[in-house]
Amino acid sequence: MKLVSDKIIVSGPCSAENREQVLKTAEGLAACGVTAFRAGLWKPRTRPGCFEGVGAEGLEWMAEARRTYGMRIATELNSARNADLLLKAGMDIAWIGARTATNPFDVQDIADALRGCHIDVYIKNPVAPDSALWLGAIERMERAGIKGRIVAIHRGFCAWEKDIFRNNPIWSIPLWLKAQRPDIPVVCDPSHISGQARLVPYVSRMALSLGFDGLFIESHCNPAAALSDAAQQLTPEEVGHMFQDLKLTE
Repeated sequence: MKLVSDKIIVSGPCSAENREQVLKTAEGLAACGVTAFRAGLWKPRTRPGCFEGVGAEGLEWMAEARRTYGMRIATELNSARNADLLLKAGMDIAWIGARTATNPFDVQDIADALRGCHIDVYIKNPVAPDSALWLGAIERMERAGIKGRIVAIHRGFCAWEKDIFRNNPIWSIPLWLKAQRPDIPVVCDPSHISGQARLVPYVSRMALSLGFDGLFIESHCNPAAALSDAAQQLTPEEVGHMFQDLKLTE
């Protein structure tokens, strides 16, 4: 199976948990045509006591996935102090999480740490529906002279009153960003919007119908056993079926 679309596709587990899980998931996704593999290594959680990632130990597992399956690799950069570790490991993509994007001081520290570097930076929308904060985070990365690609990720916005989705998509905000900055690709994270694996295909289809530039999807080789975000992760096989339904692969 191979991608036949020019859409940006990044997929992998919410968290890297162990070497076997990383490589098994990467193998399944590579078979679906995925060429960029994501996994969180440092996982700041809303409340303490939850699994907060394996940290730097997982960098070698990610590098092995790249060597074995020819995939680009991506992880979250939530602190400037980890920037050197990512760069030395040859990470292709660093993404700025929604909590980090909310704080301009943290974003600026990361921008300074990556100044002039060759790495793609993906920026999630802040947890609150603040379009200026999101655009500001993008501009801080641009002013740092980062030589890779800058991409925005729409993952929805936190709301006190929950409906069917985990996060409110408020589609007008990413569409506003696309109108303001048509040069910046905007991809959708249907996993965090959905909160439930069964809704991910629906949200993915909606995003593509609205002209989004790609998908940023959580996938785990055994979602039921995942140490974080178990309910919203698809298996690689389910990702493959979804891609076929969306006519992204052949």
